[in-house]
Amino acid sequence: MTELDLLTVGRICTDLYAEQLGVPLAEVRSFRKSVGGTATNVAVAASRLGHAAAVFTKVGADPFGDYVVGALAGTFGVDTRFVGRHDTLRTPLAFATMEDPAEPVLIFRREPQAPEMTITPDEVDLDLVAAVPILWIPAGTLAEEPSRSTVMTLLGRRARRAHTIVDLDWRPVLWGGDVDRAHLAVEEALAHATLAIGNRAECEMAVGTPDPDAAADRLLDRGLDGAIVKMGGDGVLVATADGARRRVPPRRVEVVCGLGAGDAFGGALCHGLLSGWDLARCVEAGNAAGAIVASRLMCADDMPTAAEIDEVLGGG
Repeated sequence: MTELDLLTVGRICTDLYAEQLGVPLAEVRSFRKSVGGTATNVAVAASRLGHAAAVFTKVGADPFGDYVVGALAGTFGVDTRFVGRHDTLRTPLAFATMEDPAEPVLIFRREPQAPEMTITPDEVDLDLVAAVPILWIPAGTLAEEPSRSTVMTLLGRRARRAHTIVDLDWRPVLWGGDVDRAHLAVEEALAHATLAIGNRAECEMAVGTPDPDAAADRLLDRGLDGAIVKMGGDGVLVATADGARRRVPPRRVEVVCGLGAGDAFGGALCHGLLSGWDLARCVEAGNAAGAIVASRLMCADDMPTAAEIDEVLGGG
C-alpha cells in the first residue's frame, strides 16, 4: 500500500511568463515566476484537487532549484521526497511570451542537459512505484538516458490493476526533431500502459496517424484499457477497450495563455479516476479544468480547485 495517490515523472523547471501580452520578447518588460514542467504541473493540479501527489524528477543545486523545491512543498503541497539534486547541471528555465495567447512562444534553457534526464531507479522507492494508484509518464522522459531506462524500469514494476498513464507529450525539441526515435520509444512504453492521452500530432508520432478514430483504434490494439485523443476545437475523443466511444465537446473560453491547459486536464483526469468516475466524466472535468487555466496567465499558480471545476460543469 502507499499513502500517495499519484506519482508523476519528468519535466520540472522555473517558468518565467511575460506579463505584457501580445508583444514579442524584445518588448517584454517583466516576467512572472512560477514552477513548471508538465509532470510537475500535473502533480500540482492533482494536489490542488485534494490528492496526495509526488513528482520523481531532479533539479540543479542552484537557487532556481531551491525555489522550485520550496514552492512545491510549501505553496503547492506536492511531495518532494523524490526530487533529487544534480551537482553540476542547472535547473531548467522556460520563458514564455504571448504574442498569440493561444500559441505562446516558449524558449527553453536546458543545456547541456536537464537534470531530470539523469534520474536513476535507485532514487525512487520501487515498491511505492508498484503500488501507487496512478503513475503518470510523459513521453518526453524517454528522450534521453538514463531517464529512458529508468522509466522503463518503473513501468516494468506496474500491475495492470493500477492506472499507468502515458502522456504522449510530443515536443520535438526534446528529441532533436527525430520522430522515428520518439515513436520507437513510445511504442515500448505503451506496452506497459493502461491509458494513453495525446492530441492529433502526438498520436501521429505515437501510432502513425492523426485521425482520431484510427489513432484510438491503434492505441487500443496495443492492449490499453482506454485512449483519449484531444481534437482541439472539436473536443476530445474517449475510447475504451469495451467498445465504447464518445466525443466530449470542448469548453469555449477567451484564451489568456494556452500553456498549462493540458496539464490541468491531466490533473483533473487523475482526480476523476481516483474518484471512481467513468472515463468520459473524467474527460469532462479535464475539459473544464483546461478551460479555466487557459483563461488565466500561469500554469501551476492557476490550477483550479474542485469547486471551480464543478462551477464550470454546472454552467453547461
